[in-house]
Amino acid sequence: MKIAAFGDIHNSVEPIRSLPLNDFDLVIITGDLTNFGGRDDAMAILDTVRQATQNILAVPGNLDHPPVLELLEELDISIHGKGKIINERIGIFGCGGSNLTPFNTPIEFSEEKLLELLQQAYEHVQDANLHILVSHTPPKDSGLDRISSGANVGSQVVREFIEEVQPALCLTGHIHEAKGETELGKTKVINPGMLKDGGWIEIDILDDLTVKTILH
Repeated sequence: MKIAAFGDIHNSVEPIRSLPLNDFDLVIITGDLTNFGGRDDAMAILDTVRQATQNILAVPGNLDHPPVLELLEELDISIHGKGKIINERIGIFGCGGSNLTPFNTPIEFSEEKLLELLQQAYEHVQDANLHILVSHTPPKDSGLDRISSGANVGSQVVREFIEEVQPALCLTGHIHEAKGETELGKTKVINPGMLKDGGWIEIDILDDLTVKTILH
């Protein structure tokens, strides 16, 4: 199974058209489809992706207004606080928005609520053989949460959840300048940065459930 993943789109439609999405079985959007936008902005992004594939899963980001999450739910592509088992063996689950910021962005959660959403989502897929977590917020002190000042602003509960559950892969974003990949135990964590800067991820899940990734 081949998956393309990206996020932090912020209304930029053209970079989506440059991706070879026809080559993939599934597209995962890791949040921030819009830049403080609503349904219409998000629909423009989704319509562009759907020119290549109807197979989409997504979480909202903290800069998406709540109607974006409502739209994802209506289209049955949301994995915010829930998950889906693909091909009977691959469990993809997620948590959108972010931990609390100084900026009071549209979708933010306390650490306690983030943990509740993560646990709730995992329950949907815990029987799968392979798990992929989609968390818009990166784990704390992972290096993928470091802003330009040097501060690490990720979520402690996201980190603790990953360390406990150990999904094969965690796809994240939110902190544009922290593009990269790391490992927390057995979990590979990847932040592709902003799509308009060329950041996206290729994921290839082989028949034996070996996971191969390429960070662009």
